Amino acid sequence: MQRFLSSLALVGVIVVLLVIPVFGDYITWLTGNMLILSLFAVGFNLLFGYTGLLSFGHAGFFAVGGYVCAKILLATPSLLPGVIGGILAAGLVSLVLGYLCVRHTRIYFAMLTLAFGMMIHSIIWKWRSVTGGDDGLVGVPRAPLEIPGLFSLDMSDLTRFYYFVLLLVFLGIFALWRVVNSSLGLTLQCIRDSETRVAFSGLSVRKFRLIAFLISGLSAGLAGALMAPLGRSATPEMAHWTFSAEPVLATLLGGVHSFAGPIVGAFLFYIIKEIIVRFTGYWMMVLGIIVLILVLGFRGGVVSVFQDYLFPLLGFSAEKRRGDG
Repeated sequence: MQRFLSSLALVGVIVVLLVIPVFGDYITWLTGNMLILSLFAVGFNLLFGYTGLLSFGHAGFFAVGGYVCAKILLATPSLLPGVIGGILAAGLVSLVLGYLCVRHTRIYFAMLTLAFGMMIHSIIWKWRSVTGGDDGLVGVPRAPLEIPGLFSLDMSDLTRFYYFVLLLVFLGIFALWRVVNSSLGLTLQCIRDSETRVAFSGLSVRKFRLIAFLISGLSAGLAGALMAPLGRSATPEMAHWTFSAEPVLATLLGGVHSFAGPIVGAFLFYIIKEIIVRFTGYWMMVLGIIVLILVLGFRGGVVSVFQDYLFPLLGFSAEKRRGDG
């Protein structure tokens, strides 16, 4: 029954997302941002919720993906090479930095990722000839989606690009879902729960942490590569540590130990933010208070409310749900 309800909810969400452009350009653009943050947060949670490693520098990989994609699109207006280039660049950087970071855990890992993230921000800020410095890269085109000799699709229209974002975000999240529900995902959860036992079983804990870090960095790179043409710019704020907090907040809002938690949290984060900014300029303080209340009130995230209260109201106990799912 839980699978049926989950499938029904998924179909409903997809239908709603498909008709979003009917509500105008602003809602379309805002929903595109929500989708990108969803992908960013789910990839982050593979590292945090499933592997037990808290990263404060993931905005760095997001920015690498965004800037590389923007540079390629400004030089060669073709969407596919831009997105692929952004993903590969973010993957390469995450592989190098991950190799250095996964040697440590807990607060040491978090501080290392924060330091490397701010190093990327500093490079972007100072390397003006390549990155545009504090001005960033502006006028990034929504280049055509084309495969030479096969087809070419104009993506300058926001609605078309929104559907492109929707497709890639769906594919990215599905790929992460497959990872979580594979033997690799089970190994990562075992490392989270007891790395000593995993090491005694003969598996390399560092290797699997590095794999998780790499996959998480690749998803962040894809999110950044989609954000640059959506917003038509790439700015240093993409790499700042405050932006690294957004997937963390989205994950905590939705639920750390639920795959759908970061997705729900990303949408909730933007909805709360959009409501608050209409009433006060101190939206960050108000948002922080609301997030604090929600996190303290619902330790398992908003998704836990449905799991712990909605399903029992429908007549399905926790044991029954576990056996059904």
